[in-house]
Amino acid sequence: MMKRSFQEIYEQLYQILRNYDFPEERARLIAQTHTQSSCDGVYSHGLNRFPSFIDYVERGLIDVAAEPEKVGSFGVLERWDGNLAPGVSNAHHCMERAMTLAREHTIGCVALRNTNHWMRGGTYGWQAADAGKIALCFTNTKSNMPPWGGRENRIGNNPFIIAIPREKGHVVLDMATSQFSLGKMNTYKLNNESLPFAGGWDREGNLTRDPEKILATGHALPAGYWKGSALTIVLDMLAALLSDGNPTHNIDDDEEIAISQVFICIDPEKFADGNLKNQLLDEIIDHVHDVPPIQDGERTYYPGERTLATRKEHLEHGIPVSESVWKKIIQLSSQSG
Repeated sequence: MMKRSFQEIYEQLYQILRNYDFPEERARLIAQTHTQSSCDGVYSHGLNRFPSFIDYVERGLIDVAAEPEKVGSFGVLERWDGNLAPGVSNAHHCMERAMTLAREHTIGCVALRNTNHWMRGGTYGWQAADAGKIALCFTNTKSNMPPWGGRENRIGNNPFIIAIPREKGHVVLDMATSQFSLGKMNTYKLNNESLPFAGGWDREGNLTRDPEKILATGHALPAGYWKGSALTIVLDMLAALLSDGNPTHNIDDDEEIAISQVFICIDPEKFADGNLKNQLLDEIIDHVHDVPPIQDGERTYYPGERTLATRKEHLEHGIPVSESVWKKIIQLSSQSG
């Protein structure tokens, strides 16, 4: 592993995107998003994912200049078509639109179809929380996980995000519906590390901590076993129903495009006193923190707490970067355009 500054990574990605004819503001947004994800410690959906994103661009699966289009309005619910534009810019736009609806109506929901991978789902939770808004958002994916009790992949590893703004540090839950996201397992594989807990099945049908064996089968373990399986099924149902878009079984298992997403935003300023809200959140967090640890030297955290600590560390001392991934980035920089 090596370390690179936030600015160095951002500038490399921005220039590559410009060389691939991305409009300037879109290039800045996507470069910022990938860099911020790695800065926050989500390497699997930050820099590590960038070469795959460019591969989709080169193959014409992502339209670098397309814009999302509103195709339906139902009170506080809007339906948008992503027109196969970049998932990051589509998701950012739809969260902004959900926040606008929330400012007008207390709550707003935007359902998006025909979009592409949004990279780190938590990005849009942080986006809303930074604007003082509560957010819930989720996406479906291709079939990349077996339903509980099944031998073949039939459900998606559908990420689910809840964000709550807070003065002392936003609370942001960003969870895959598998025990480990596929990207996270790939990061463990790149680092030649075992998973801390079983994350899926090997070819013999045994649960394993070996990420390489799990990635070879593609059989990730649903988080909470049958509960995670049920959660991902209903998220897929809602994403397809609200957006009038593709459910998981209609998404190509090889080319994960034209997926469906939902962005829900709530404006707490409409109903909650800011000081009392922060006091309540602080009390809940203090109660969570004030517990004897299972193992000496450990402690408990609220969702998003370690992200903030990682962000601070990386901004001060540099972002860890896989040498093999950085080599691919430099190659893209020299080849693009």
